[in-house]
Amino acid sequence: MSLLVVGVSHRSAPVSVLERASLTTATQIELLQDSLAAEPATEAAVLATCNRIELYADVDKFHAGVAELSTLLARHSGVGLEELTPHLYVHYEDRAVHHLFSVACGLDSMVVGEGQILGQIKDALALGQELHTAGRLLNDLFQQALRVGKRAHSETGIDRAGQSLVTFGLEQLAAGAAVDAWAKKKRALVIGAGSMSSLAAATLARVGIDEIVIANRTAARADRLVQILTEPGSTGVLARAVDMSALADELPHADVVVSCTGATGLVLTAGAVEAALHGRTGRLDLLDLAMPRDIDAAVHRLGGVRFVDIESLAEASADAPMAADVDQVRTIVSDEVAAFGAAQRAAHITPTVVALRAMAADVVSSEVARLEGRLPGLDDKQRAEITRTVRRVVDKLLHAPTVRVKQLAGEPGGAGYADALRELFDLDPQTVAAVSRADLNDTDGVGRGRV
Repeated sequence: MSLLVVGVSHRSAPVSVLERASLTTATQIELLQDSLAAEPATEAAVLATCNRIELYADVDKFHAGVAELSTLLARHSGVGLEELTPHLYVHYEDRAVHHLFSVACGLDSMVVGEGQILGQIKDALALGQELHTAGRLLNDLFQQALRVGKRAHSETGIDRAGQSLVTFGLEQLAAGAAVDAWAKKKRALVIGAGSMSSLAAATLARVGIDEIVIANRTAARADRLVQILTEPGSTGVLARAVDMSALADELPHADVVVSCTGATGLVLTAGAVEAALHGRTGRLDLLDLAMPRDIDAAVHRLGGVRFVDIESLAEASADAPMAADVDQVRTIVSDEVAAFGAAQRAAHITPTVVALRAMAADVVSSEVARLEGRLPGLDDKQRAEITRTVRRVVDKLLHAPTVRVKQLAGEPGGAGYADALRELFDLDPQTVAAVSRADLNDTDGVGRGRV
């Protein structure tokens, strides 16, 4: 395993850099394709969220891999390499595994414990599978990360320690009051109809907001969200959809605005918000969950406005009391990293063991054929018994060393046992490579069960 991750996140870079370094789906695809075209990488996957971009790859050479992936990340993110480099972090092999598992558990999120990252990891894996850039290592890694994240949420109180960005953002707007009391008799304007905006609308409906207006460029998506919010058996909130062009008309009547779009520029300027404040008697609460930002940060200087964005959420969540839950999750992550490393090291020797057994089977067949030439009078029963006896002898001789070598290979520092086995038995490296390719294409898992 030569796993490398190069990334930038809210922990390493200011919002001013992150909001310019965001990736669209199209640029993610280009980044993955270019990563595989680069010589050091044989697999690649990209994890892109509102507050992180991480490129995972299986590389042949560490230094060449770091240089190439950093260059590609800068090129496709739109931030120059010289500006981006000081904010990049690099993790390799077990440290890279530890990083992704921590991310999956919500330990690296701005709001510790938020569960939305699991869906984003799942999307990253799905894109890598669709483009065939994720091979055995990254498939195993990301699938295990999802399992580790689910385990952390089910076995610990990390969900109580940190809330989703939406819930935490609404709590910041409520400023110490109960969210349901703060939401009572309020009208909300939700800008966008993507996954985060949909979550915001559903959360607002759940906490008791009176009316929700969905503004989106695509009418069908906005209408679908309204249908979900108002379907029988739901919260009973009033909801309607409007076009983005109606923002100026809707803003003066809103008490709460939550915005999360994929726009590359500002959706709400300070001037638009100031105009909406004329004649108001109540406060206007603004929550910006977008990256790049949707709402001009200058609105915080306007009287009668409470403004919360990604950056202020990160600062507010830093003091949340969650030490015991975090420690428990960290223990889970450490245990899972060790188990994953052992499994990968053990799997690395499997093709060599398969090749050894195949060579032994060829020797048995060759010797039985030579015996038949020397003893032409053997009948079928005798020939079959001799063949079974020779095979049993070979199997017994190989059983203990192959089982033991797989155990040793799973331990730290065990990667060299495959090389030792190939050297001791003079195995053809091309034969071992052919077994590896066959096992990689064995999608139903049968190949791994043959040894």
